[in-house]
Amino acid sequence: MKKVILSLFLGALVSSTAYARDDVAEFSIADALAQEAAVEKLGDGVAFYFADQEHPAVVKRFVEYGISRKTNAFMKSDEKACQWVFLSAMIALRDKAVAEGGNAVINIKSNYKHNLVESKETFQCGAGAIMAGVALTGTIVTVEKDEL
Repeated sequence: MKKVILSLFLGALVSSTAYARDDVAEFSIADALAQEAAVEKLGDGVAFYFADQEHPAVVKRFVEYGISRKTNAFMKSDEKACQWVFLSAMIALRDKAVAEGGNAVINIKSNYKHNLVESKETFQCGAGAIMAGVALTGTIVTVEKDEL
């Protein structure tokens, strides 16, 4: 009986450790933004520029804005969960730009667990067995429209 209880206890301990997974990985920005849901939900009213990506001349600078989002990752691949939560964070950046009167977000960087990472090609995502999270920062601006 003691062996059964010990086996159950060890099994529970090992399985709870598996659920505590929090891997930080990088995923393609282009692939995430090419998803049908991203194209549909983000629209084209606000332009996005990552890291030091070239952008039109800034007419007005509003605010640097940080956003953190989490999503359910249960029974999803890390890539799918991370693309979904990345889209959620991008929608929040877009909404903030619109609310401030901007038409672009520049210098977008990953900021997962306050670790600022600049990349034009990838974003960082923390993925676990149950949750996935993305944090982004960017500067809300108005850029010259004829250059968009």
